[in-house]
Amino acid sequence: MLKFYFAPLSINARRVWIALLEKQIPFEPILLNLDGDQCSAEFTKINPLQRVPVVIDDELILVESLAILDYLEAQYPATALLPHDVNAIAIVRMICMICLTDLQPATIPLTKQLVGLPVEAATVQTAQQRIIQILQFFEGLDDLTGNTFTLADIVAGTLVSSVPMFGISMASFPKLTAWLERLSARESFQQTAPSPDQIQAALPNLKKILETR
Repeated sequence: MLKFYFAPLSINARRVWIALLEKQIPFEPILLNLDGDQCSAEFTKINPLQRVPVVIDDELILVESLAILDYLEAQYPATALLPHDVNAIAIVRMICMICLTDLQPATIPLTKQLVGLPVEAATVQTAQQRIIQILQFFEGLDDLTGNTFTLADIVAGTLVSSVPMFGISMASFPKLTAWLERLSARESFQQTAPSPDQIQAALPNLKKILETR
């Protein structure tokens, strides 16, 4: 059975978790609390980068969420999470890359501020402005608000849903707000959403990890 190493607060791991559930792939969940267990000799042997997610399928070991999502889509094609149209595929890829190379990095200084680490006001303002620019771009895309559930919904949905906790209002983004409401009604999103207790318990570890970034 496929093994899935994850942490409840890891957005990177959550997107893989959602894909596994949506595709109904049987898997063994292996929890890492990221309180140092990711640095253990056993896990370091599996992933020398010492981070989640990790998927082991037979003898194949995969790290990095987008690579794992691509593998799951190719190896387990039932319940497809990629469209067939070439243009639609390109848009899905575009959204995923914007999330990983632009939106997610912009949330890091805001997350540092959230856990009580010092962050310059100018850095916070620049990050907030960048996130708003990306939200405006996403608001203009029909593909995030369509009826077909894709990898773009998973990758963008797990990130955009965290935006309000950084003090950024979604009031100016009615299409994205309605889209997030539809995603939150899905069983896969409900099952993988961390509880308030899990969030509070993980904050000290998250702070330690962010201190090194």
